[in-house]
Amino acid sequence: MKIALTIAGSDSGGGAGIQADLKTFQQFGVFGTSVIVALTAQNTLGVRAVETVPDSMISAQLIALAEDLPPAALKTGMLAEPGVVRRVARAIRENGWAPLVVDPVMVSTSGARLLTTEAEDVIRDDLLPLAALVTPNIDEAAILTGRVVHDVTTMERAATTLLRFGAGAVLVKGGHLATGEISDVLATPSGIRRFSHSRIDTTSTHGTGCTLSAAITAGLALGRSLEDAVAAGLDFVHRAIASAPNIGAGHGPLNHTVAAVTTAG
Repeated sequence: MKIALTIAGSDSGGGAGIQADLKTFQQFGVFGTSVIVALTAQNTLGVRAVETVPDSMISAQLIALAEDLPPAALKTGMLAEPGVVRRVARAIRENGWAPLVVDPVMVSTSGARLLTTEAEDVIRDDLLPLAALVTPNIDEAAILTGRVVHDVTTMERAATTLLRFGAGAVLVKGGHLATGEISDVLATPSGIRRFSHSRIDTTSTHGTGCTLSAAITAGLALGRSLEDAVAAGLDFVHRAIASAPNIGAGHGPLNHTVAAVTTAG
């Protein structure tokens, strides 16, 4: 069985972060391991508190996995602070872990800040050059590039800019666009591909970015091509949103029990 690793924060509400990643790995038939770098107290209504895990504990988790359970693919999610980003990037380099999917989690669905402004530069400088794929939404793409991102054309420009920053490929997610049809833009050195699907009228969108990056990571761990892994990940998330369990009084979680497509085609 292939191993997929998630390095991210914990979500007490179970809809995002480490919890969403491990549920998604399970559906794709890969064995999920984790390095928890931050704890959050949250539910569907919002984030109540965030506490970063001590560096010594983050390091211990990374070392434990490196010596016994190295991943076939890995992802990063919420990394909270500059020191955490640097520590994680260093471990990825030293262990030669790849392919890496970077989900640059900056703000929660409810609007809570999950990454310090100082850490934004560190992600851009230290983590993006290690990434096989980076998966920003339009707000995150704007922060990382310093450019306005408000439609598909500017999404494509931002994706191309992030390629120049060193990422192997870029998937700019269009879910925050105020349009009836959602377009996600995948940019690789070979060109740009758009993935489009109709918007689902729902408030159950908590953890969509975490789930998507985890699904793509699982696909890469299984040996799928990047485009196939992205397509399968987007399909999984779309169906997970469509069948969301409608729990909680705020932005509810997805249905992580939907079946995943684990083979190409």
